[in-house]
Amino acid sequence: MSSLGKDDIIKILQNLKQLFNDNKDFLVELDGRMGDGDLGLTMAKAFAVAYDELVDTEESDIGKIFMKAGMQMAKAAPSTMGTLMGTGFMRGGKAIGGKSAISTADLADFFQAFMTGIMERGKAQPGEKTIIDSLKPAADTLVQLSAEDTAQALQKALVSAEDGLEATKNMVAQHGRIAYYKEQSKGHEDPGATAGVILIKGFILS
Repeated sequence: MSSLGKDDIIKILQNLKQLFNDNKDFLVELDGRMGDGDLGLTMAKAFAVAYDELVDTEESDIGKIFMKAGMQMAKAAPSTMGTLMGTGFMRGGKAIGGKSAISTADLADFFQAFMTGIMERGKAQPGEKTIIDSLKPAADTLVQLSAEDTAQALQKALVSAEDGLEATKNMVAQHGRIAYYKEQSKGHEDPGATAGVILIKGFILS
């Protein structure tokens, strides 16, 4: 697969709706250990609304489709992660505006802008036990593999995201309710970084 077209993007949104619904209870349990416990509900709602609103869109500009998805997410799930995820999609979409098909290099631009948007909005940096710790390795992998086949590059980006998630177990949380636990947050994978891995999985078309 050398590029992704509009139909592929709608399929990705469908994948994300399904994946976050399937993982809703898992994310609720994971987030409930030291957080608010609403992450699974927030993500399931955000991606369900995004897909349902865009499944029949006549828009062919992939950047605009992603931007609209982000706006729907932010409106449907105005929690911290809903807002961050919405921001990521809006920033990423803006970075690849005007294209009816996107390459691996475009995906790299999308995820770099996605990640930067979340970092700026959430005031987070790598190593602080957040979604950034799974997204940044994936985004950087896509940059390194920008000349490769899109499907293969995304598979490798997923491995990088999973490695990043595993690394969060050794980090001390700096943001959100989990940050109150400080050193006690060590040994637990970050729920936000888990959501980041699920996000990358959704971009992989079977």
